[in-house]
Amino acid sequence: MITIYGMRASGNCYKLQLLLDRLGRDYRWVDVDSAHGETRTPGYLAKNPNGKVPLLELDDGRRLAESDAILCYLAEGTPFLPDDRWLRAQTLQWLFFEQYSHEPCIAVARFIRGWLPPDHPRQAEVPALLQKGAQVLTVMEQHLAGREWFVGDSYGIADIALYAYTHCAGDGGFDLSVFPNIRAWLDRVQAQPGHSPMHS
Repeated sequence: MITIYGMRASGNCYKLQLLLDRLGRDYRWVDVDSAHGETRTPGYLAKNPNGKVPLLELDDGRRLAESDAILCYLAEGTPFLPDDRWLRAQTLQWLFFEQYSHEPCIAVARFIRGWLPPDHPRQAEVPALLQKGAQVLTVMEQHLAGREWFVGDSYGIADIALYAYTHCAGDGGFDLSVFPNIRAWLDRVQAQPGHSPMHS
């Protein structure tokens, strides 16, 4: 059985839960509270020197970090990662977009507003994050015009990766009511068999 080290409220960790539950795979979840320093302990750093969650551990002791790399590994050989070379490249395109454009705005705004006190100096970052995040959401909104999924004609790991933080973007102060294509896509994801909610 595989083991996931993760924080339940983290979108990056939630991605793996979404895929594994959708696949109906058995797995062991080990809670690691990265918000309170549990990824910086000597024991955890011995497993992942980068000190982040999630982390996948196989029965033979091999470990894999970085949420989207883990998604690709788990999705290999399933309908969630296309065999077609072009569709696979498009999937990677959206995974890179999620980590380099989406997560730094949407997830960071959520973290600042949800985990830091109101008088914390980082609260000053939120207006700029909201502006940049709105641009990111606009890219997604336009891409979803006339299509149901981000890549090809079926639900895949590009959707899973982007759903994880988009569905809770309101926690960061983003108004999703102005993005009807995104809201319809969120509804489609939530209607998938085996879909599981994020745990707080």
